[in-house]
Amino acid sequence: MSNIPETGRTRRVTIRLVVLQVLVLSLLATLGGRLWYLQIRNGQEYTAAASQNHIREVVEPAVRGEILDASGRVLAGNTTKLVVSVSRTSLLQQKDGGQAVLARLAGVLSMSEKDVHDKVRLCNATTPKPCWNGSPYQPIPVTTDATTQQAMQIMERREDFPGVTAQPTALRQYPSPAGANAAQMLGYLSPVTDEEVKKTARKTGREKYQPADQIGRAGLESVYDDDLRGTSGVNRLEVDNLGRVIGSAGTTPAVSGNNLVTSIDARVQALVEKELLEAMQVARKTWDTVTNSYYKADSGAAVVMDVRTGRIIAMASAPSYDPNLWVGGISAKDYKTLTDKKSNYPLLNRAIQGQSAPGSTFKVVSTSAAVQAGYSLDGHYLCSPSMTIGNREFKNFEGESFGPITLEKALEVSCDTVFYGLAYDQWQKDGGTRPKKKPADWFYRTAHQFGLGATTGIDLPSEVPGRVPDRKWKQDYWDANHEDWCRQAKSGKHDYATQVAAENCADGYVMRAGDSVNYSIGQGDTLVTPIQMARIYSALANGGTLFRPAIAKAVVGPDGKLVREIKPKVDGRLPDNRKTLQYINQATAGVVTEGTAAWKFTSAGWPQDKIELHAKTGTAEVVGKQTTSWLDTYSDDYAVVMTISQGGTGSGGSGDAIRKIYEGLYGVKDGKVDPKLALLPKPQSTLPKFNADGSAVVKTADTDTAPGKAPTPGKAPTADTAPALAPAGGIFTTASGPLESTALPPDRNALWADPRQLRRLA
Repeated sequence: MSNIPETGRTRRVTIRLVVLQVLVLSLLATLGGRLWYLQIRNGQEYTAAASQNHIREVVEPAVRGEILDASGRVLAGNTTKLVVSVSRTSLLQQKDGGQAVLARLAGVLSMSEKDVHDKVRLCNATTPKPCWNGSPYQPIPVTTDATTQQAMQIMERREDFPGVTAQPTALRQYPSPAGANAAQMLGYLSPVTDEEVKKTARKTGREKYQPADQIGRAGLESVYDDDLRGTSGVNRLEVDNLGRVIGSAGTTPAVSGNNLVTSIDARVQALVEKELLEAMQVARKTWDTVTNSYYKADSGAAVVMDVRTGRIIAMASAPSYDPNLWVGGISAKDYKTLTDKKSNYPLLNRAIQGQSAPGSTFKVVSTSAAVQAGYSLDGHYLCSPSMTIGNREFKNFEGESFGPITLEKALEVSCDTVFYGLAYDQWQKDGGTRPKKKPADWFYRTAHQFGLGATTGIDLPSEVPGRVPDRKWKQDYWDANHEDWCRQAKSGKHDYATQVAAENCADGYVMRAGDSVNYSIGQGDTLVTPIQMARIYSALANGGTLFRPAIAKAVVGPDGKLVREIKPKVDGRLPDNRKTLQYINQATAGVVTEGTAAWKFTSAGWPQDKIELHAKTGTAEVVGKQTTSWLDTYSDDYAVVMTISQGGTGSGGSGDAIRKIYEGLYGVKDGKVDPKLALLPKPQSTLPKFNADGSAVVKTADTDTAPGKAPTPGKAPTADTAPALAPAGGIFTTASGPLESTALPPDRNALWADPRQLRRLA
């Protein structure tokens, strides 16, 4: 290796210096490029971001829109209360995690320290209520009922209560106009979660959730939340590095939510709720000769529908509760009551979520199916005391016999054996236990044409579809359960359930004769909801149009101007022609004048010559429970449907209540029609008028309460005040203990066999 005399450096040292110089120059070039990118290329973006570091946003919640009835009465509105709130962020910045502040706050509010602490803890999978399920950065309300004195104590001693505020706040209120409760239909609010806020962070306006927002979690509050919620305002404050306010960076004002006008009439709603509860109370004092006990009448539902539009005039579900329990956060006691089995789940809206067999009210569907299958309306069919299929006897109610009768008479007197015979004959034509490649299945096909087995699309959440137990359902049900059936069949037991499991294991997918004949009278595995039956009977009344049930009529701005009208929607038509519809109408009118409902209507003074009513009674048998009462009716204007679980016979359990609802609608008293007493002789088609300030104009006459003792406003029946309830499986299930016996005549709709209890038929 040679030396370089001028410098004394070796060649290796020179190479290393060159490499080092290249690295330094590369780093300088990279740094320069990055500075150019940050300061020139994206300079404005980062300058704007930096400026936000000293901006703090204060959210101003928007006033939520009101939910109004058809005349403008407020079903869900707002009220101002003194709300004491706590910032968790501020508490966590303190050395003791805010324990001392919460203790002092509990003393001022006359609450226990535990209750205050529970209010501000965050909800998770293991934390019981009460807890906070909203954003952890949002002030958490501790009480919504603070007094002025309590608020002054907190605000005058700010140093003792860091992170605690006491200020007037708009809260949701459910005022129960005319005594109308409508809890399940209206729904309730709760705070947005932190996750929900993050999901909408990139959105703007009404679509963006703010930490202070309350959103609908059930009922109309949920479905129309976007319309009702409004847009929160934002006040942007400039602060220094110590967080002190030094100026304003602009304000975006809050925009109030729109109002929702519904088709509900508060007076009719109150009347329907009252009559449903009274019917259940009467049933609980009625002796059931089959079970030798009083009827439990544990739950029920009722619907009043405008037959020409599908709009809901009233919808009741029992047991119910006070929707104001949710305002400001629900207590642990109230939440437990609403979700406890003993209360029989009052949060359920049984008008759209209660499923049960429809009993003989289903026979209008079977009549239509028989006509489509080719059976004559002019024909006569044997109404015998019983019918034997294979080794099983299917009885008519109490062995009644009317001989050869028409389908009209069969509907009127609700003869089971006529429909047994029709369904069995059609089952044989379809191939029996060895069906044709493409069986006609008229009875099942017609049920789907009537809209059963699917949701109606009503503007309420969590509607259930019911069930049409056709061949596809049988196969799907077998696929899902045959392993369990086979396992039980091999258990070696010799009880009845194991015998049935063995049969189902082998060929539970086969449509048997017992399945078909039971199905024809609305028994067995068939399930319907009250809203489905209300739509069917409305279609019978209006000439065959199946409207989509709806509650909302229009969205109106806070200034009273129309935002959009929600028009009725047609989903289809019944498969019947005009002649068949007229035939069924004549038969259902006969049910009121001479048939199974006559003793509750014309014999009780109903003016059938002035206002013609149509009806079909139903008494559905349920394994291990008392009978479910169904009564489906209609006039030229309304369809009124009521069902009571373990409530007795169709007309016996619901007849008086439905007659009284019609009396209230049309103003009938002592068998005479008095228009002055009528609550709503015709459905209200027009929207209410609004004042200049956006409030609805409600006529003085419209504010009268419904006839009879309507529930006191704000005192709707709650799960706490309802009789003790005990579930017995299914949706319509509870128990009560009536003390007196009032025997009610049964109607002719009983069925004593269930296909799941039948042995395989030959």
